[in-house]
Amino acid sequence: MSNLELEFRSDNCGRAAPEIIEAVVKSNQSTALGYGADELTIALQAQMGALFERPVRVFPIPTGTGANALALAATTTPFSAVYCSPESHINTSECNAAGFFGSGLKVTSLSGQFGKLDPFALDRAAATAGRGQAHKSQPAAVNLVQATDLGAVYQCHEVAQLGDIAKRHGLVMHMDGARFANAVAHLGCTPAELTWKAGVDILSFGVTKNGGLLTDAIVVFNDEIANNIGFHLRRAGMIWSKMRFASAQVLAYIQDDLWLRLATQSNAAASTLALAIQAIEGTRIVAPVQANELFLSMRSTALDHLAASGVLFYRRGPDLARLVCRWDTTQQEIQQLIARIQQAAAAK
Repeated sequence: MSNLELEFRSDNCGRAAPEIIEAVVKSNQSTALGYGADELTIALQAQMGALFERPVRVFPIPTGTGANALALAATTTPFSAVYCSPESHINTSECNAAGFFGSGLKVTSLSGQFGKLDPFALDRAAATAGRGQAHKSQPAAVNLVQATDLGAVYQCHEVAQLGDIAKRHGLVMHMDGARFANAVAHLGCTPAELTWKAGVDILSFGVTKNGGLLTDAIVVFNDEIANNIGFHLRRAGMIWSKMRFASAQVLAYIQDDLWLRLATQSNAAASTLALAIQAIEGTRIVAPVQANELFLSMRSTALDHLAASGVLFYRRGPDLARLVCRWDTTQQEIQQLIARIQQAAAAK
């Protein structure tokens, strides 16, 4: 990256945290059994259980898309439907992976705001789905994205409300936690309060976006689901053979609250940026800034000017930009970005 460029395209562009690199190197000092029979993967089960305050089953997996798709495949049938928000990652950005690995699973988007699923829309859809009718897809699961793809965070009580509706209709609740750390850091709650205590059955636990190297994980709170996951992972080619290198990353990630410290840094960077932008004439933030993403509305020519100045970002429309802060985003980068937004807003 040149001195002129400022990287705000994605948290996927960020560096891996040194602690995680060190853990991978350390795990390479000896041999170990493959496919999850190593000591690190066994230790990971206990450590994640302590983090979530109950026994869990943990499956390190190469990608977040794989985590989402296979978590849903393990909880549904080929004639099932999963409910989600229109902006959810499984609906917009995963090339129908849920449908592919779910052998025909239908992704059905419902209304909501800022990427959150509307509880009344979920209740109505599940109640009128035609359960038992051979003509209809059968409702089986609900997908929440935490934090959402528009930068908002579900409060614990909002997750619990959706969890109650899901259980009433016999739906499994899956949480896409690609930015789960950012949500927990924002809320100041425990991981348990935001997941199984609120009705979540299975979690895609994000690591990569928040300082990880090459892995995410599926965390299962339901024993029946957990018993099926391994088969889905193997069939999809998603089981690490040298799994200790993946487990080492997740262990280092959760040790001494590293995951929350990294997320707090990216959240704080986004908050600083949002506060400054609010004072710039000609700009508007269109969604709550509760995690590490910010959606900035400016006239299209101003965004053209911003891009020409060397700011790297993704456009979500002619006059809308997504800016993503990383755990390693510096205050200097934030201040330079603010200055360039001011210049772009003032440009004729």
